Amino acid sequence: MSKFYQSALDFNDTENVVNRFEEILAIPLDSVVQLEVFLQKESELLGQIEEMLTGHYIDFNCYSNSTETKKVFEHDQEVIEPIVKTYSAKLDSAFLGSKALKNLPEERYGYLVKRRKNAEALFREENITLEIEENRLTTAYFEHTGSLTVNWDGEEKTLAQLSPYSENSDREIRKKAMSLSREAFLVKEKPLQEIMSELIEIRQKKATNAGFVNYRDYMFKKYERFDYSPSDCKELAQNIATYVKPLKEKLHKEHQDALGVETYKPWDVSAVLPEQAPLKPFSSTQELIVKSRSVLTSIDDRFGELLHLMDDKKMLDLESRKSKSPGGFCAPLPVSGLSFVFMNHAHTHDDLITLLHEMGHCIHNDLKKDIPLHLYRDTPMESSELASMSMELFTMNQWEQFYSNNEELKRAKRMQLKSIVDFLPAGMVIDQFQHWLYENTMHTVEERNQTFKQLLKAIDSEVADWSEHEEWQETAWLRILHIFEVPFYYVEYVIAQLGALQMYKAYKENPVETLESYKRALTLGSSKGLADVYKTAGIRFDFSAETIRSLMDFIETELKELDQ
Repeated sequence: MSKFYQSALDFNDTENVVNRFEEILAIPLDSVVQLEVFLQKESELLGQIEEMLTGHYIDFNCYSNSTETKKVFEHDQEVIEPIVKTYSAKLDSAFLGSKALKNLPEERYGYLVKRRKNAEALFREENITLEIEENRLTTAYFEHTGSLTVNWDGEEKTLAQLSPYSENSDREIRKKAMSLSREAFLVKEKPLQEIMSELIEIRQKKATNAGFVNYRDYMFKKYERFDYSPSDCKELAQNIATYVKPLKEKLHKEHQDALGVETYKPWDVSAVLPEQAPLKPFSSTQELIVKSRSVLTSIDDRFGELLHLMDDKKMLDLESRKSKSPGGFCAPLPVSGLSFVFMNHAHTHDDLITLLHEMGHCIHNDLKKDIPLHLYRDTPMESSELASMSMELFTMNQWEQFYSNNEELKRAKRMQLKSIVDFLPAGMVIDQFQHWLYENTMHTVEERNQTFKQLLKAIDSEVADWSEHEEWQETAWLRILHIFEVPFYYVEYVIAQLGALQMYKAYKENPVETLESYKRALTLGSSKGLADVYKTAGIRFDFSAETIRSLMDFIETELKELDQ
């Protein structure tokens, strides 16, 4: 495997890692100048450590069956990360204990102080041991799911490689693809449910140790959700059910009529119409990269240059293959100054969107990389996902580089808008499911599955008929890696999607000004709160009923224009 990240430290020499932290703790903190030297040295060291931890995480996901990458990754989880957590708490304590703290400029450092006070209040040394076990369990999840393959007419395929068949015009082929994929997860249900049960127990212990009634409330503080609350999420779920679910059901019924099927089954939801073939925007990985670079360059030269640099430096792993973790992500490498994109493409339209989405994250990372404070470069997911989801929509008018046929181009744009309507209810189901998991920790596996099914019924479309396949429906959450690896990371997608729709609406009216506002907002990193970041982008951090209703009206209007 190629070395795409820089190793400034020897993680096997833990004494040296500890000494680097001790050197920073030894800095006197009697003046503003000394505090700023402290922050600069801290940011430099944390950046070096993040680069290596991220590089090892990427290696493990790219080669999840490798004993070598697993050994390095587990060493990070069991040895290095506990050191970092312990010393991060010590650094917080030293910084906050300085008498010179009150003299730091409020405009520049006020939000930093607020966040460090929050981190200090949450830290419990006994939770470090629990997090080592938590990491072991999430690694086990990836080992189970990364090894999943099926036999397709004598050929071994990963689950990602089945995705094109879900769109096939032949109904039996669609059913076969869904059956193989869902049954593959059912084979793994028992160990995955056991992992989930253990994770819930460990996470509740962490919350209790930190003085919280439940893990949900603990994670809201951990994620620094200063701008909204659990009750806001419940209200958001209700607003999605009220204003988005009806539109999703309307679109599903229209699709059912167009397919000419009496009963709309789950394997019909992604189907193309009988006279159509699934969209195939690219035939090779290189074609995907070259055309995506052209699309991004047409928006901003630097955006396209980033993809070229990442490709040149082997910072892209895009194809699906056996023994590679599922999913996709963008990971910043702060020392290298670039990002790595990981995904599992199967030549579908969704794969094109995934790369453009992840490039939105890369662009965000590039715009904030010169922020001197490490903590300000670490952005909340609500602004990170705003960057990526907005990029999906900004690029729509450049998709003719993938679709020379005008009808296919219109189909692709329609798919994009419909995918937003499809996602919003599904996203809130995942969010509210996690609220329930950690508010009701003594539940059984059966109650867990049934609650997920009930939330689908309450929030999501009910047009598809799951009869005889209820087990697929109620265990569908097992496929959502976020629930296992990054709990409560999902509502951000919904919030950011609503923000991205606002961005797209503005972009259609004034692309130049909107793009500049977008870049200004992303340049802030996390030096400002979410409301300020969204305001700088020219939109509102708002998921009220009126905002959601008006955005669904906007999507309906856009869909009607595409149908003309």
